[in-house]
Amino acid sequence: MRQALVLAQRAADAGEVPVGAIVVKEGEVLGEGWNRPISQSDPSAHAEIIALRAAAKKINNYRLVGSTLYVTLEPCAMCAGAIVHARVTRVVFGAHDPLAGAAGSVFNLLQSDSMNHQSLVEGGVLGGECGQILKAFFRERR
Repeated sequence: MRQALVLAQRAADAGEVPVGAIVVKEGEVLGEGWNRPISQSDPSAHAEIIALRAAAKKINNYRLVGSTLYVTLEPCAMCAGAIVHARVTRVVFGAHDPLAGAAGSVFNLLQSDSMNHQSLVEGGVLGGECGQILKAFFRERR
C-alpha cells in the first residue's frame, strides 16, 4: 500500500485525482498505475485499470489469478468490473468511497453472487493516509 501511495502522489503532482494502484503476485510487482483520465483524455484511465493492463501485458494473460491489487481508494463500479473479469484474487484498498465505492460502500460488486468471480476484499488499510492525500488534493482545488 505504501507503493500505491507513492503512485497516488504522482497523480496529484500531475493534477489528477490522487489514486494509485499496484498488482502483486507471489511478491512480484506485475503492474502499477495512477489516475490519468485528464492527461490521457480517457475516462477509463483509472489507477486500477492502468495497473491491470500493465500486469496482464507483463504476464501475457488477461487473467490475473492469484494476484492482489492494492489501491488507495475503494474501486468504482467500472474498476470493480475489470477486477472481476481479470479474476484478481484479492483487493486491498485504503480509503472507503461513500459516493461511488463498489467494494462495499455503495455496491459490493467484488463479492456479488451475481458475478462470475468474487475477490477477497480488505478495506481501510492505511485508510487515514490514503484519505488524507485525497482530502488535501480537493482542499487545494477549492
